[in-house]
Amino acid sequence: MAAGLRFDGRVVLVTGAGGGERLAGALPRLSAPAVNDLGGDFKGYGKSSSAADKVVNEIRAKGGKAVPNYDSVEDGEKLVKTALEAFGRIGTVTYFLILRDRSFVRISDEDWDIIHRIHLRGSFLVTRAAWNHMKNQKFGRIIMTSSAAGIYGNFGQANYSAAKLGLLGLSNTIAIEGRKYNIHCNTIAPTAGSRLTQTIMPQDMVDAFKPEYVAPLVLWLCHESCQENGSLFEVGAGWIGKLRWERSLGAIVRGKNQPMTPEAVRDKWEKVCDFDNASKPRSIQESISVLNDALSQIESQGNVSMNSTSSGSVVSSAVDTANIIGRELATKVYTYTHLEPILYALGVGMSTKDPDHLKFLFEGSEEFCCLPSFGVIPAQTSIFGGVPSLPGLDIDFTKMLHGEQYLELYKPLPTSGQLTSVSTVADLLDKGSGAVLLVDVNTYCGKELLCYNQFTLFFVGAGGFGGKRTSEKAKVTVNPPRRPPDAVLSDVTTADQAILYRLSGDWNPLHVDPSFAALGGFKKPILHGLCSFGFAARHVLKHFANNDVTRFKAVKVRFAKPVFPGQTLQTEMWKEGNRIHFQTKVKETGEIAIAGGYVDITSALDKPSAWEPTAGLQSDLVFEEIGRRIKEIGNELVKKVNAVFQWDITKDGKTAVQWTIDLKNGSGEVYQGPARSSADTTFTLSDQDFMDVVQQKTNPQKAFFSGKLKVKGNIMLSQKLEMILKDYAKL
Repeated sequence: MAAGLRFDGRVVLVTGAGGGERLAGALPRLSAPAVNDLGGDFKGYGKSSSAADKVVNEIRAKGGKAVPNYDSVEDGEKLVKTALEAFGRIGTVTYFLILRDRSFVRISDEDWDIIHRIHLRGSFLVTRAAWNHMKNQKFGRIIMTSSAAGIYGNFGQANYSAAKLGLLGLSNTIAIEGRKYNIHCNTIAPTAGSRLTQTIMPQDMVDAFKPEYVAPLVLWLCHESCQENGSLFEVGAGWIGKLRWERSLGAIVRGKNQPMTPEAVRDKWEKVCDFDNASKPRSIQESISVLNDALSQIESQGNVSMNSTSSGSVVSSAVDTANIIGRELATKVYTYTHLEPILYALGVGMSTKDPDHLKFLFEGSEEFCCLPSFGVIPAQTSIFGGVPSLPGLDIDFTKMLHGEQYLELYKPLPTSGQLTSVSTVADLLDKGSGAVLLVDVNTYCGKELLCYNQFTLFFVGAGGFGGKRTSEKAKVTVNPPRRPPDAVLSDVTTADQAILYRLSGDWNPLHVDPSFAALGGFKKPILHGLCSFGFAARHVLKHFANNDVTRFKAVKVRFAKPVFPGQTLQTEMWKEGNRIHFQTKVKETGEIAIAGGYVDITSALDKPSAWEPTAGLQSDLVFEEIGRRIKEIGNELVKKVNAVFQWDITKDGKTAVQWTIDLKNGSGEVYQGPARSSADTTFTLSDQDFMDVVQQKTNPQKAFFSGKLKVKGNIMLSQKLEMILKDYAKL
């Protein structure tokens, strides 16, 4: 089991914690809670110390430390002062518990005002009182307590519903403002048996919805290792669910220089309310972006017919995905000298201030070599030069976002030469608000495959064509472990970092021209995502591979937030076997710029080396022939098979050689050695038995049941491999 969560040294102020709905069972786990409750009834009348004292006594009886407070939440400074005087520091959990239920027309001014004073204004006052203390200590966790009534509405609770949804808006804004200070704010909407709910729930339900089934979520959100921020959760009875906003694609209901009429709204109402391929905006920026797209479409299309069924998307509904997927886009030749790798190294922040960087910056160094991440440079020439016309898909490169990047190296990159990159469409996805194009790029030196890239490109406004939303072909990001990082490295980018990096071939004016950046909604030019990618990759290379480029196998990232030149890139890294998980933050703001990243490395004792032909093995000839055929028709086979097979060929009872048939990545490949990524199926058999199976002298099923053929992994995939051996390995 994973290690238990500890809260040593953490102080939590829990307001309204007395009575039924409280953290009584969980608070002893906290180092030092301050328990506040005015002690009135559920309507807010009266005052008593008994509610807070009861919880404090329970905590102390279980060996915990706690202090009571009997002030109203409207006296936020006093509540915070109690915690500071007792424990010297503070985090915050907000629990405000009164009701004044009335049908809408019967709500008095007093009923309205007291609910908003206690729930909404009280939350503001307590949080404001604690804010600077949390800011100074660079840590804070705030939990606002909303309600299902606030989310969905509820008869007789107009005052309560309005206040509770107001708390969500407050929480979301605090989450944004507190992020750079490591202050996180989340909202819960609990259903728990309490002095409030006992008036509207039967007693057996009150008993079933125990407060103890809410407290663990609160504790997790309070923990320093929890990175959740700005989120909303419903919780009760041992169940937790996260909520998010969803928005229909909507419809444009006016034309250029034309009035917008209620009749036009009526005619498009079905489309306005159609949630097929809905988007899920997470910020004001994402929310507003659709309006910019709509304005652009109105200006470019002229008058929009009010009888049109178009949602304003720039893509035809008749997208022939079968004709697009697998299509070769371009073949580009990249010729370079030692100058380009050096220029790239400078572009991603390398400097002679670090003596170990010299081998990347000086062509006269005995160890002169390319940074592994340089592998994206020759590949991008076949992408950023423009994607040719695809049937039914109207791609606008001015609306392209580079979402994710994957790079896999099969051997160290040469420091000069001529490389050929072939790009193909791996898949096309419909994300509603846009289309995602997965583009695979294989880069060769002569006939030898050097590296493989997968570009994930998002085209704003090109969705809504009814395509699939996910792909098995996509290289996925992986969240880092939930523990403090094993290593952290930082580098300050220069004011001219983007100017320098663009000399490696990405000439997008977004990174240099302020007026062009403003059109994209940025206050100034931003750094290239692949520049931040280069910084992060070399951080991992330095710390975990001692800058040994032969140990670098693969890297995957998702570009989450923009970076401005001059900001500090801070890479947090976690080692899990031969995989280094990482995320890169902008140190000045705390925002994550690169998320879900990982680098696969080989151990120092297991560095890849050139495989020599194994004397006397007939199977080598078969694998070489399969490899030659896969180069011819690899794209077709990858579509049919989508799997990686590893072969352990034995001789005299010992493994003599390993081969991998990769029919999942890129255009397919056969290579000598174990699978670079995990194999879907691994076969073990002798060289002679392998030849007997290939030449159909032995039935594979009989070989398996007799023990001659051993299979590990997905055995059903072997049926596809049998077809390949029969069709493509005849000598």
